[in-house]
Amino acid sequence: MKVLIIPDGFKDSLEAAQVAQAIKEGIYQANEHTQVFELLASDGGDGFLKVIRYYKPKLEVVKTATADPLGRSIEASYLYDNDTATAYIELAAASGIELLSKQERRVMETSTLGTGKLLESAIEKGAKHIYVGLGGSATNDAGMGIAQALDWQFLDIDGKPLYPCGGSLNLVAQVIPPKDPKTKGIQIIAVNDVQNPLFGPQGAAYTYAKQKGASPLQIELLDSGLKHLNSLVSEVIGKDLGEVSGTGAAGGTAYGLKAFLNAAFEPGTPFMLKLSGFHEILDTHEIDLIITGEGSIDHQTKHGKLISGVVQVASSYNVPVYAICGRCFLDQNGIAELGLAAVEELYRPEQPEGYSFTHAESLVTQRATSIIAGL
Repeated sequence: MKVLIIPDGFKDSLEAAQVAQAIKEGIYQANEHTQVFELLASDGGDGFLKVIRYYKPKLEVVKTATADPLGRSIEASYLYDNDTATAYIELAAASGIELLSKQERRVMETSTLGTGKLLESAIEKGAKHIYVGLGGSATNDAGMGIAQALDWQFLDIDGKPLYPCGGSLNLVAQVIPPKDPKTKGIQIIAVNDVQNPLFGPQGAAYTYAKQKGASPLQIELLDSGLKHLNSLVSEVIGKDLGEVSGTGAAGGTAYGLKAFLNAAFEPGTPFMLKLSGFHEILDTHEIDLIITGEGSIDHQTKHGKLISGVVQVASSYNVPVYAICGRCFLDQNGIAELGLAAVEELYRPEQPEGYSFTHAESLVTQRATSIIAGL
């Protein structure tokens, strides 16, 4: 039997490589003669750089001084390909929510300024192509921080510079682009699988700001601020991007990359499947089944997440896909609509609180064993 495994990481629990190893162990426990093909993936969010480096181990790791979401000095890394003058940057490296304790998650104060400094470093190094993996952000500043690091100005009603954070969105009175853009002639690509617009009921604030520490009132303020900023930016750049699918990713960072830096959007899952050689394995080997995984399976999974991308490709090869996840919030109809053969959930109601997080690795192995044993 030939099994292809291609999991994403489980947020706050296991990295993609750990999930893959645990699945592999479970498969061998059920059938030691199974031929396993192992791939790693990321949807552009957490773990983006680790997965890139897994497939491109010769890339240079560039460390540089930057700032965390609250403006404190830190050192962060990005990857650089000298042969193609291509940089790979992960938003979460400098602007990620995991850099903050739960008490520090104050989304009105957080900024993407640190990520902007990473882009600035890559440009100074000579990058002509910059991929930015979005996800895991602590911010809701519409990418103002990144833009300010690259010489865009955001002024208040008195003409004074504003700090680029969520709390400043409603205070912006003037947006001034740089006279000599540092990104001129440089291709910026935002990699992510989120399809939300910038503002509105499905926008960045109402969808994601709560998990970044926002109160209901702050969510309203952030949403109105995103709408306000967009109205100003639209006049400057000559087009309205506020309702473009995907601009709400990472607290509106995708919007900022597109509006201020003219970035292109590239869906994370197709990007990773191409990088990993997923199609080639299916073309050259008679794979019997695929096991994938994510921390959570819910109504958003079908909107461009890794699992939906894997299922879409696998269906054209008539290969069944099984998923392992921490929690599944879909019923059997929802699972069937996703195109999955079955879902194995780590969580069990009888378990003590937090058990599926603290014992995730062994539970993933058990669930993989169950899948193979049940065939």
